[in-house]
Amino acid sequence: MKGLNGKTAIVTGGSRGIGKAAAGRLLEEGVSVLFCGRNEQTGLATLAGFREKYGDRAFFIACDMKERDTPALLVSKARELFGDPDFLVNNAFPFTAKALDATYEDWMHAFMAGPAAYARMIAEFVRQRERREGAVVCVSSISGHIAQPFRWTYNAAKGAVKQLTRCAAMDLAPAIRVNCVSPGWVWTDEVAKATSDGTRESAPQAWKEYHLLQELQEPEQIAATIAFLLSDDAAVITGHDLYADSGYLTMGPEGLGKTANFAGSM
Repeated sequence: MKGLNGKTAIVTGGSRGIGKAAAGRLLEEGVSVLFCGRNEQTGLATLAGFREKYGDRAFFIACDMKERDTPALLVSKARELFGDPDFLVNNAFPFTAKALDATYEDWMHAFMAGPAAYARMIAEFVRQRERREGAVVCVSSISGHIAQPFRWTYNAAKGAVKQLTRCAAMDLAPAIRVNCVSPGWVWTDEVAKATSDGTRESAPQAWKEYHLLQELQEPEQIAATIAFLLSDDAAVITGHDLYADSGYLTMGPEGLGKTANFAGSM
């Protein structure tokens, strides 16, 4: 992709899942990456794998996005390592899924470690850098667009990401492009927890019936979308929420129509 090789990036939550795939794809494209994660052991293991494959362009720092000083620390560390970072990928996000049972602490965690952390990272990305140009991608979700049972906290927090993206894109234009991506069901350890036995085969309807492409998405596929939005190939795209969802949000309640017999459905 154009405009990635030789650049630098911060990826939050880059130790596993979509964040790890995003960091890996950027490294593959020639970007130097600082990624973070809460679990130091997991992060260091990911770092070792990256360095074995891509050399010393990968860096890791253990931190928690909900903490007050984390955004300033991350951007400051990136500037120490490789000067002003070109890109920011806001990916770390708590999977706090509660409804009527949500406590004050649950709501605070969902938002302060989620969209508020995204906003504070963008603010530090702008505040500390001397360079004007740059690009930001925030990872949202299909859950930010639809209602799902017993997920008030998660869906409300993910829904806030789109509005944050729009507002930031407006305020930071024309120098910094800000976009977000909304994946469908992606095979990560969080999705594995939702299955009966931790395997893809135990809940095939989640991807066979809920997505037009009828396949479970892989983190690397979302990572490619993130890399595209950061690249010069997406130079005219800002303030946009890209549905990287295999057609999930296109479908209505009849799904693929396999079991419907109304209005001429086969």
